[in-house]
Amino acid sequence: MAKKKKQDIKTTIFSLALPALLVLAWIYAFGGSAAPGSAAGDTSADNSVRWLLYFSGWNFVVSSVMHSVFAKKTAASIGWKTNGFQYELAAVSLGLGIASFYAGRHGLDAWVTAAIPIITFLVLAGLNHIKEIIRDKNYAPNNTLILIWDFGMPLSLAVMLWPMVR
Repeated sequence: MAKKKKQDIKTTIFSLALPALLVLAWIYAFGGSAAPGSAAGDTSADNSVRWLLYFSGWNFVVSSVMHSVFAKKTAASIGWKTNGFQYELAAVSLGLGIASFYAGRHGLDAWVTAAIPIITFLVLAGLNHIKEIIRDKNYAPNNTLILIWDFGMPLSLAVMLWPMVR
């Protein structure tokens, strides 16, 4: 029993990594640190978007590794069974990660182009996690705490980009 409790605590701590990345992105943005790809004349809003994309990129690349190399362990932490879908998720995550890094070093057009699939993917993934919570009573930490990232990153990107594209 003690081993299970220790494993549950480890899983919960690990599942807080994504919400922590979102908080870290905002800390760097509000702190005024220059984001990777920052250019002379960037506004604080530009810098914030670059930080969001930078941390989003890392999230997606790590997610790709977790859903492929460590597929069984990752699936179990979410309350899933490993299947082919998980490897598809790894592939799309890698693509979104690379797109995030590229967009972060370029301007508004690249930001919007990367943000559209990121926002769509994360919101729909979040809705799927909510469905699993309601339908399957899946309260695994990586199925519940992930909602902070799944809705927080899209909301952050939308709030920052909307005024720029209007």
